[in-house]
Amino acid sequence: MQWRIGDVTVTKVVELEMTGGTKFLLPQATKEAIQPIAWLRPHFADADGRLIMSIHSFVVETPTRRIVVDTCLGNDKQQRRIPHWNERQGPFLEDLTKAGFPPDSIDTVLCTHLHVDHVGWNTMLRDGKWVPTFPKAQYVMGRAEWEHWSTLRTREDMQHILDDSVRPILDAGLATLVETDHVLCDEVSLVPTLGHTPGHVSVRIASRGEEALITGDFMHHPCQIAHPDWATLADSDAEAGIATRRRMFAALADRPVLVIGTHFAGATAGRLVRDGDGYRLDA
Repeated sequence: MQWRIGDVTVTKVVELEMTGGTKFLLPQATKEAIQPIAWLRPHFADADGRLIMSIHSFVVETPTRRIVVDTCLGNDKQQRRIPHWNERQGPFLEDLTKAGFPPDSIDTVLCTHLHVDHVGWNTMLRDGKWVPTFPKAQYVMGRAEWEHWSTLRTREDMQHILDDSVRPILDAGLATLVETDHVLCDEVSLVPTLGHTPGHVSVRIASRGEEALITGDFMHHPCQIAHPDWATLADSDAEAGIATRRRMFAALADRPVLVIGTHFAGATAGRLVRDGDGYRLDA
């Protein structure tokens, strides 16, 4: 799946799609609550009201850069909270290469935040050692993100993630720690969307008068467009996340901005429009 924003092309490369089983993330999104939201079907929910979600990367090609935004789960990773995320053996790298993006061709990796499903392919296992998957890339990560998670001692799972997917990048000298409003190039910049994590960012793309926003996880699923007060159990600061969604939805509504969802399945992208007292996504 691919979109064009002026001189920029965005390509989606999927690692994993799933239907249902999301109660651990969005407990308020019961089948009964989802079924009345008709616009979620067929891309984002099935007829029974089960959520459809995706874990994927975006490759953003500008006239001067080739950027991978978020790197999914990765293969061979251990000690993950979700059982089927452990020791995966998926074809993501092959699929990335088939799409025209071999790892050596990537010059920038951008992580919207440092959760497990956004940093996994930062590294790959080679001869028993975690090495950078994209050896010619500079890995752009949030300074606030790194400082928060690297000093937090109450989340053992996050320390495993940092050890196999983030610290090897710093050790290789490939990491660039940036602020939440960093500008990567003329067409691509970061937008602070805090709440899900302390340094979470979204990615603004602007070229030739056209604009898009890659969400990251300030919303995980389009049902949160209808219900911005639905916080996920993975949010560091649920109230801040709710405030961010309300602010962003008000800013995006009825504007010609292509909203590209980091976990949105199916059509994945659309325009945010007002819908009575709330909002919907026209995919």
